[in-house]
Amino acid sequence: MVAKQSGRNRGGGGGGTAAATEVSVEELARVPLQAILLADSFATKFHPITLERPKVLLPLVNVPMIDYTLAWLESAGVEEVFVFCCAHAKQVAEHLENSQWFAQPNFSVTAIESNNAVGAGDALRLIYEQNVIRGDFVLVSGDTVSNMSLAEALGEHKERRRKDSNAIMTMVITQSKTSPTTRQSRLGTDELFMAIDPDTKQLLYYEDKSDKGTVSLDKTLLSDHPSIYLHNDKQDCYIDICSPEVLSTFADNFDYQHLRRHFLKGLLDDDIMGYKIFTHEIQSNYAARIDNFRSYDTVSKDIIQRWTYPLVPDVQFFGNSSTKLDRQGMYRASVVGQSRSAQVGPFTVIGSGTTIGSQSQISNSVVGEGCKIGANVSIEGCYIWHNVTIEDGCQLKHAIVCDGVVIKSGVILEPGVVLSYKVVVGQQFIVPAYSKVSLYQQPIKQDSDEELEYADSSTGFMDASSLSGLPDKLKEESTIQLSESQLQAASEVGSGGVGFIWSTSEGSHEEEWRHSVAPIPPAKLLEIMHTSNNELEVVQQDGNLPPSGELERDSVTANSNDYDDDDVDVKDDYEFFENEVEATFKRALEENIKEDDVILEVNSLRLSYNLATADCSGALFYSMMKSALSAPHPSPSDLVKNAATVITKWKKLLKYYLPSIDEEVGLLISSSDPDEIEVILKFEEMCLESAKEYSTVFVQKQVLPKFQMIHTKSVNAERLEVPHSASSL
Repeated sequence: MVAKQSGRNRGGGGGGTAAATEVSVEELARVPLQAILLADSFATKFHPITLERPKVLLPLVNVPMIDYTLAWLESAGVEEVFVFCCAHAKQVAEHLENSQWFAQPNFSVTAIESNNAVGAGDALRLIYEQNVIRGDFVLVSGDTVSNMSLAEALGEHKERRRKDSNAIMTMVITQSKTSPTTRQSRLGTDELFMAIDPDTKQLLYYEDKSDKGTVSLDKTLLSDHPSIYLHNDKQDCYIDICSPEVLSTFADNFDYQHLRRHFLKGLLDDDIMGYKIFTHEIQSNYAARIDNFRSYDTVSKDIIQRWTYPLVPDVQFFGNSSTKLDRQGMYRASVVGQSRSAQVGPFTVIGSGTTIGSQSQISNSVVGEGCKIGANVSIEGCYIWHNVTIEDGCQLKHAIVCDGVVIKSGVILEPGVVLSYKVVVGQQFIVPAYSKVSLYQQPIKQDSDEELEYADSSTGFMDASSLSGLPDKLKEESTIQLSESQLQAASEVGSGGVGFIWSTSEGSHEEEWRHSVAPIPPAKLLEIMHTSNNELEVVQQDGNLPPSGELERDSVTANSNDYDDDDVDVKDDYEFFENEVEATFKRALEENIKEDDVILEVNSLRLSYNLATADCSGALFYSMMKSALSAPHPSPSDLVKNAATVITKWKKLLKYYLPSIDEEVGLLISSSDPDEIEVILKFEEMCLESAKEYSTVFVQKQVLPKFQMIHTKSVNAERLEVPHSASSL
């Protein structure tokens, strides 16, 4: 179990009878911190998987999602949790009971079941009717992973309530810049625009899907708020500190179903009640909600890379088994059968009871418990759940494989494939990219999960008991006879295979690659890049408000020609661009992204920010040197080795932007090339920032033997030798 945070002790110390009486009165008046956990997403983004199991019970790095949420709430000081269950409610209740959450001291978990709710609004109205919430509470969904402390956010909320009873909710947000190319966050969510009062932190505007990335604000907002920040670099964590008025507002408005689209925007537009919503931004803590397959992939990687500590694989808490952390971020259970010739790469988790055959390779993946992986199998960037069988010679890349799946020999899973429970893929079959395969036929009508629950109905289920190659357990559970159409559908996944390949509805192709666990294809990025550049030109011509920055009274009516600070804007653009390039390079290091894909993304950033090639070379070199500096280097010689290693590894990337790189010596700077001058200036900047580090080390000329400085004051860019002292820089 995760250790409890400080501040949970109820007792008081010292004093006499008066002090004891005072403590008793305070204790009687004290309301325990409560939470409402929504165990239904009321969405279909995880279909076909959630037709058979609720989303909150899907394994996230081999632990059910809901256990991460409950473990965090317990550690953050919450004492009573009401879990609202709708889709597959019995499964959720059974899990809570079997996982001992119902039996924890000082941490009460109560399941509230309903089969009639169609949205979060119905759930909150039902909880309001039961009159179980007695004060401020935490509202969170069961697909949330966090390690933040609630103390500061709760303190801010209570202080605002003391001064203003209309301050009924505090939203938790965090920094998360969207990609200028795809206009989505690293979690796969749409670009989010928020207007916030920088002084009070009051939320004034919220839009999570804006056409062409533009925003229209009502000028009257400035009458009450002298200054407004408009952000597109924030992420909504879907963690809310609420007052009881939130529940009564839902009870009074039956058209409120969605927490953000209906309730939040309704309050922002309501001038009658006067309710206010505020924000609390976390800086060093982690909080994210799993909204789609891409966020599932992102949060899984964050857990493996320990951003969610202590909720990591090698720390024991409810729902996870004992796992040992090895070098390069590889986690291995105590009982794993691995052939000597098999290779398990970095950032990989191997569950208990799994066996791995000879010459197989697994990297950047999660493998569950009891899996059987044959010989010469290649698994990259995949999520293999429990009791999966993968026969010899299979290739899997960026796919999700659910419990009980059998993948026969020679099968290839292309990026983005999802194989739902107990699917069988026939020999030598190639499953096309972004395919979803299930034993259930694709529903004609797709609403929320609870309306499509098949737990008590056999309609649409493929019985495979008469087909060869199925696991015994699946044969035992299959009781319905196959129709002719079902027998024909069985051949959709190869000879001996069992499963329906779901078709992609018209207009949803874009959603498939945007929300997949697979990286966005380079060709698609290039297409988006050209489209976004055209849109950017239109936006600039229209003179719309900038997506992030401070708005003051005069700035709303001022014309762009009135500004004389164009140089400042250009500088700000380059800083944003440099940060984006640094984040791209860091991600390339962590996920072993190929140079060509990095070049494509950097080029798209350059076009989005309307910068030159020289800016790319400088920003990339800066990122490389920062990565070398951040790596452990007990001595100056170790720093030299770090820099040499990163330059050697990414030589192809540098050479793309610096064609005159010398293959033998590493880097040769010519005074006639602006790209190379930019690199030299960046090196000088690094020396100025880290005088004790780089400026005294590089004079050894071990990393860049022919690296030479350009005297920036010389009109002819006269070439000079690297100075031998930090002060001369």
